[in-house]
Amino acid sequence: MKAVIITVGNEILKGRTVNTNFSYIGELLTYSGYDVVKGIIVRDNLDEISNAFREAFEAGDIIVSSGGLGPTYDDMTLKGFSRCFGLNLVKNQEAMDMILKKTEYMTPAREKMSILPEGSEPLENRAGTAPGIYMEISGKTFIIVPGVPGEVKSIMEGIRNRIKVPGFQYTDRSENLYGVKESLIAPLIADLMKKYDSNAYIKTHPKVDENGEPWVEVEVSAWGNNRDEIEKLADSILEQIKENAMQNNYK
Repeated sequence: MKAVIITVGNEILKGRTVNTNFSYIGELLTYSGYDVVKGIIVRDNLDEISNAFREAFEAGDIIVSSGGLGPTYDDMTLKGFSRCFGLNLVKNQEAMDMILKKTEYMTPAREKMSILPEGSEPLENRAGTAPGIYMEISGKTFIIVPGVPGEVKSIMEGIRNRIKVPGFQYTDRSENLYGVKESLIAPLIADLMKKYDSNAYIKTHPKVDENGEPWVEVEVSAWGNNRDEIEKLADSILEQIKENAMQNNYK
């Protein structure tokens, strides 16, 4: 199952805001059984948002978008989503009720956050006002949430079990190999990847200490349907790498 993450917001592209939502959503989707294949960042622009959803639809089975659900003029994610799929935007009473729980009275700006794509399901936002939405189109799942990190986590944690691939298990761990050069250990990693590529992934991260000496962080991910088996596999791969590095003195 493939996943695509969309981030909407000028502030991300300008570098004013760090895209922590992407790393959080990516991790949640990975542990839920999805292969995150693409990330798309777009401005607060109606055409670009619409095009991003079309691109994501073609690439993923589940699409999660963050940003652009607030009450201001430049919050236009749902309008772009609706344009992409030819959907009408309608006032959603359930969303209205969610908003009224958080506020004393309704204003036009707040009412804007209750106007959702027809046929979509509002998702409760315990950390903020704007509801998220959940919708399935042609067998693909769309989850659209606000951009505030706390609100992203609130909504996504609420549906984590709902979107998890049944039976899927995932683990990852890492080991620091000091005094090891990545270029010398690369052939070993390539061989291990050929051996385990259907159930594990190995990634090396080259580092340099304060004295300019190289070292490598080795990250191993494993997945399957049995928790004990994948944890043993990840441990085994790391042990093979450490033993080989010690024996061959990759410096």
